[in-house]
Amino acid sequence: MGRNLSIDILKIILAFFVVFLHMNLLKESNPALSYVLVNGLFRVAVPVFLIITGFYFLHIDDIKKLKKWLLRTLVLYLIWMTVYYSFWKSSENIFLTLVFGYHHLWYLIGTFFSGIILYVLRKCSSAVLFSIALGLFITGYVIQILGNLHYFGKESDSLFNNYLMYRNFLFVCLPFLSIGFLIHKEKIKLSNVKYSSALMFFLCTLVIAEAYFNYWNISKESTDILLSLFLASPVLFLYGQEKYIKSSSKILATLSTAIYFVHPFLMKSEWYSRIESYKVLIFIVVLIPVSLGLVLINKKIKYLL
Repeated sequence: MGRNLSIDILKIILAFFVVFLHMNLLKESNPALSYVLVNGLFRVAVPVFLIITGFYFLHIDDIKKLKKWLLRTLVLYLIWMTVYYSFWKSSENIFLTLVFGYHHLWYLIGTFFSGIILYVLRKCSSAVLFSIALGLFITGYVIQILGNLHYFGKESDSLFNNYLMYRNFLFVCLPFLSIGFLIHKEKIKLSNVKYSSALMFFLCTLVIAEAYFNYWNISKESTDILLSLFLASPVLFLYGQEKYIKSSSKILATLSTAIYFVHPFLMKSEWYSRIESYKVLIFIVVLIPVSLGLVLINKKIKYLL
């Protein structure tokens, strides 16, 4: 079986979701719409990426394969932490930055640690693994909400408001990695569900609705975890997976990875801050060829993407 082009296309879309999220798209022109996109719809990106990784993690069935998978992930993390070194070298806590990752690189180191845990738990029954995933996800959600509501005193509030407390390998990466693993293990199919397209659109709308509710009733602060993501992300993955389009090329998959890794570097560059008009359009016009350049370099230097 060749590559599934529809999944690679989905990964490109999700990579741009991350870009628009970090841009705070429409924040100045329409704050409410910006919030439901940036802290709503665009938040499906990382969970779906994790589900895709977890789906293929089923093949990691012995210690030799695990070591190879972990080495690849760790090398990738160290390369990109080195690329971004000038941005985090003055961090107040270097140790925490290294353990939890700089900015968007938290995804890589989070995958690394959660992969180890999932390997240990892989022989648990599906019901037990699902319960662990759901329990951890809800725990992370509760920590985030308590922080956003400023429910506790000053000292505890600063702790609960620290995104490292909930956006990490335990409360985000492991739950969605496990969901992807279980989808593959249990051979779950969306094709068995009538009106699957309607279900996908309904759940994506539910993510937006939850973000809208948060904006008007809980807090206008940034939100990483939404309860609806636990439903919407697996369905979005399954929908893309089952629209099977055979392909032999990895270029779109590699391009999505390049976009994800390089876009903050361009965003933090001086030229970006100087753009006054058509900022999003100009950025995308620059981002795509730079990302394609990385794809070409990656053919010579493995582990870059």
